[in-house]
Amino acid sequence: MNPFRWSFRKQFLLGFACCAALLGYAFYVQFHLRIQPCPFCIFQRIAFAALGLVFLVGGLAAPRSQGARKAWSLLALVPAVVGIGYAGRHSWVQLYPPEMPSCGPGLNFMLERQSWLGVARKVLMADGDCSNINWQFLGLSMPMWCLLWFLALAAWALLAGFRRR
Repeated sequence: MNPFRWSFRKQFLLGFACCAALLGYAFYVQFHLRIQPCPFCIFQRIAFAALGLVFLVGGLAAPRSQGARKAWSLLALVPAVVGIGYAGRHSWVQLYPPEMPSCGPGLNFMLERQSWLGVARKVLMADGDCSNINWQFLGLSMPMWCLLWFLALAAWALLAGFRRR
């Protein structure tokens, strides 16, 4: 059975399952392997959760019209592009670490003092510990894998929404 020929519903529910599995693995790494996430990691998790939510609701709605499927596909693209931005920036920080050895205050502290937009801006200017590579698979760090997954899921959403039925 060719997954590229599946219904919109099946394709979107598979996208949800991928996001749920990726988040599950992130929590496994945090709580079982005891590798603590940095602020970049937290924002990537939020992007995966938002993308998964769009996949789930879109899959359950299973729109019949081509226009509605395109709209759901473009809606899924929003958290995917945000995730691509965070994962890409995190990968960049790991490849070209800044000279400052600190990632700054914790995420909870920053949220108490600033708005979400201010915290997001602060995280994007990351320095130090965010550049540590604590986990690798096939020579790629976790943010690099996240970047690949965000790209793949964005392409999957576009395929589901823009494929002729």
